[in-house]
Amino acid sequence: MNFNTANQTWRQLFGNGTTYIVPRFQRDYSWKQDQWDDLWMDIQEVSSAGGDASHYMGYLVLQAQDPKSFTVIDGQQRLTTLSILALAVIKVLLELADGGVAADMNRRRAEQLRSIYIGFLDPVTLVARPKLNLNRNNNAFYQDKLVPLEKLPQRNLRSSEHLLRKAFEWFVKKVRETGGKDRNGEIFAKFIDDLSDRLFFTVVTVTDELNAFRVFETLNSRGVRLSPTDLLKNHLFSVVAGGTVHESDIEALERRWDHMVGMLGSEDFPNFLRVHWNSRNKLVREVDLFKVIRESTGDRAAVFELVRQMEGDVGLYTALPNPDGDYWESDGAKLVRLLKMFNVRQPWPLLLAVGRSIAGGESNPAKEEEFIDILRACVVISFRYNVICGLATNEQERTYNAVAQKVSNAELTNSAQIIRALSDIYVTDRQFVAAFEEKRFKTDSARNAQVVKYMLFEIERHLAGRDLDSASARYNLEHILPQNPSPQWADIPDADDAADLLGNMTLMEKSANSAIANADYPAKRAAYARSAISLTTRVAEENETWALENIRRRQHWLAEQAKGIWRLAQFDK
Repeated sequence: MNFNTANQTWRQLFGNGTTYIVPRFQRDYSWKQDQWDDLWMDIQEVSSAGGDASHYMGYLVLQAQDPKSFTVIDGQQRLTTLSILALAVIKVLLELADGGVAADMNRRRAEQLRSIYIGFLDPVTLVARPKLNLNRNNNAFYQDKLVPLEKLPQRNLRSSEHLLRKAFEWFVKKVRETGGKDRNGEIFAKFIDDLSDRLFFTVVTVTDELNAFRVFETLNSRGVRLSPTDLLKNHLFSVVAGGTVHESDIEALERRWDHMVGMLGSEDFPNFLRVHWNSRNKLVREVDLFKVIRESTGDRAAVFELVRQMEGDVGLYTALPNPDGDYWESDGAKLVRLLKMFNVRQPWPLLLAVGRSIAGGESNPAKEEEFIDILRACVVISFRYNVICGLATNEQERTYNAVAQKVSNAELTNSAQIIRALSDIYVTDRQFVAAFEEKRFKTDSARNAQVVKYMLFEIERHLAGRDLDSASARYNLEHILPQNPSPQWADIPDADDAADLLGNMTLMEKSANSAIANADYPAKRAAYARSAISLTTRVAEENETWALENIRRRQHWLAEQAKGIWRLAQFDK
């Protein structure tokens, strides 16, 4: 990867004749008072006597255009706000000069600060020649109003322009307060001069968009919040803007893009894009996504087609993690809720492909039932493959992708064909039972407890034909051998380990469960015998004592029940 990294102070960044360009389609200025307050508190820390010697401002990611010109990939909010702070100091110095306070010296101070941190004004036209250029929505206001320190309009502004105005007014007030009653220009000039040497960044300079995206991924993995969504938008919109296109087309495209990002959230957008892409095309890894998208969107038509296709998938994608939304009828909601409980997302590319290719987005009961059949098959496969066997997901992801491609290409056209195509990731009965017999769940995890309750309720329904609500607070998960056993359980070896076996778990009515808590087995057995849950009365009927061999025997029996419940008839031998 071709990039350079160096620590630079604010003075070093802006004091060397360098210009910084925020991409035309980068997001607008969005900082508000919370962020201004945080920055000002940090400034106070380094400016006060005995305060910090320096303050770290985080990463800047820049793309080199030439040795003196850089595109700001990440960091525009911080750079813009510092530029506004410098303008606020210049404004206060010029106020002093206009008020007759050391007029010549304060004007010279203001001019010097402008040349270092802002750029210069053409002496004839008074047009700004700035060090910082903002995006297409903010640059005109910044250059024409803020940089020349014109009277700022209050109306007919974009929301981001209002934020720029408010930021400037807020920092002017703070700078004035910093000077106290002295009204001495030297104080203000020294404030900004000292500060520019104490605020420093880690500057990552890359040579192209692809390297920038990879830096994003690397920094994200280390907890630095960046937005690859913005980088992708910059690329796609730059492709469109590079051709012959009317401004209204750009505005329409931006509305469509912002609508999708609004539905998804910028942090989830790259995940959506990968799922969308893998539902149509050969599997791409997350680290290669930007490269592949860039190579496939070389012209205006390709960009518009990508956006159109994404718009077609975004509704179903946002519904997949949201079983309680309006998208689902009861059967679909139940199945989506189970995938969410299992914490499984690998089937999503297939479900997107099925949703648009089979269901077709039209109200067709037969097609909708086929979608539900496939969704149900994904739940069964996920239960066997992910929940019980805990197998690596790489092969599973490849299979879902391959089947999704065939669905998108109309090679598979009905639910029976699609389910059969998933045979490679359907765990066999023999492998499933073997894994189930050894399965342990640490139920201090809420998700694990939820999964175990779901399994036991499904087995209860299978045995007794009673469809109890596994989410009901009326029922508790009961550990027969307690998780924190009292001395009367001392004869069970490795009790802590044995307590987590599925064979040691059953269901109890909440009141009865509380009453027996940590009791010995005879007391628990008597309570089990009175239970209305057949799975629990069976424990009392079949076990006079409770030891490791009883747990193992019951776990084998549970495995045999589960084998018949979570099954796909297409794969029966």
